[in-house]
Amino acid sequence: MRNVYTVKQVNNYIKNMFTQDFMLNRIYVKGEVSNCKYHTSGHIYFSLKDESGTIACVMFASARSGLSFRMQEGQTVIVLGAVSVYERDGRYQLYAKEIMLDGVGLLYERYEALKQELEEMGMFAAEYKQPIPKFAKKIGIVTAPTGAAIRDIIHIATRRNPYVQLILYPALVQGEEAAASIVKGIQVMEKQDVDVIIVGRGGGSIEDLWAFNEEAVARAIFHCRIPVISAVGHETDTLISDYVADLRAPTPSAAAELAVYEYSAVENTRKEFELRLKRQMQLRIQSERNKAERMALRLKYTHPKQKLNEKRQQAVDLENQLRMLMKQKLDENRHWLALYIEQMRRLSPIEKMSQGYSYVENRKLENIHSVSQVKKGEEIQIRLADGTIHASVTGTKKEELPWLKKERKHRNSH
Repeated sequence: MRNVYTVKQVNNYIKNMFTQDFMLNRIYVKGEVSNCKYHTSGHIYFSLKDESGTIACVMFASARSGLSFRMQEGQTVIVLGAVSVYERDGRYQLYAKEIMLDGVGLLYERYEALKQELEEMGMFAAEYKQPIPKFAKKIGIVTAPTGAAIRDIIHIATRRNPYVQLILYPALVQGEEAAASIVKGIQVMEKQDVDVIIVGRGGGSIEDLWAFNEEAVARAIFHCRIPVISAVGHETDTLISDYVADLRAPTPSAAAELAVYEYSAVENTRKEFELRLKRQMQLRIQSERNKAERMALRLKYTHPKQKLNEKRQQAVDLENQLRMLMKQKLDENRHWLALYIEQMRRLSPIEKMSQGYSYVENRKLENIHSVSQVKKGEEIQIRLADGTIHASVTGTKKEELPWLKKERKHRNSH
């Protein structure tokens, strides 16, 4: 049985074939405008024709930024777009992304050729891009002295930072001498030793902006030792100067925003950091003060004077202890001395004599302690406590005294 397809399936299949064709997804088509209608929705419907045929075209409102003029019947234009199938009607048409007048096509070819050449030379490489200074004080501007671009730059710059210095080089930005004038402006600004250079102008047609696609301008920007911001035309305009510059700004106003720092924000940040720094300094000072107090207290306890006072106090304590010990020792010795004195007193012959005892000696002053030492008729001296008795021995009798006998018995028993 044969395969049967719906109209939708066929149209969808054909559309996929168009979609998968690389050439048809990005194609330039040249022709004469006919049946041009601007719809209230913003879309533009028209046809392109030549001597051999016609192709339907549409430019949606979302792609209108790719059109810089109002199309009219009979104009010869070049349309960049993609060919696809409109499934509802089953017919193919060109969906336009950019539309330019026929004379502009040659400029685009030159633009693409120079762009490819400079890109192959590495002039667009990121490693050659210089950083834009965050806090630029002196800004060079290469643009026309009159026009919206310089007014916008001045307005934005003074609003963001009234103290920034703007130096203008009044360059030609359109015409045959514009490229040389822009190059001269970049060189002059480089000698002025500015922090950053803004090169640009307001919007216009590709012919009006062509000076910024010249190789001389591109090389001047690339070799400039000062960072360069390219700000040409509107956001949709992308020129050679945008690729080679250190930074691309979509508009001159945006370039001023990028080049000039906002003074109030920086000042607020500075005040915040100042307040934070003061707070940190106060905390650090208080910490160091506490540390110094602790060290002073430690030094007070470890100071030689303190040590000397401690040693003095120890000496006084030791002296007091010594005095106390000496007093105790003296008192103890006095006590023992008193005892010894009492014992000596008791043992003293004089004390004995005072108790009735006497000391007997011969004429030779020898002590007589036994009757065997004297003879009858021998003269002796009897010393008493209060004087001496001179006597003569009339006789002797040897006998043991009772108390001696008792003591001897006691000793023998032990």
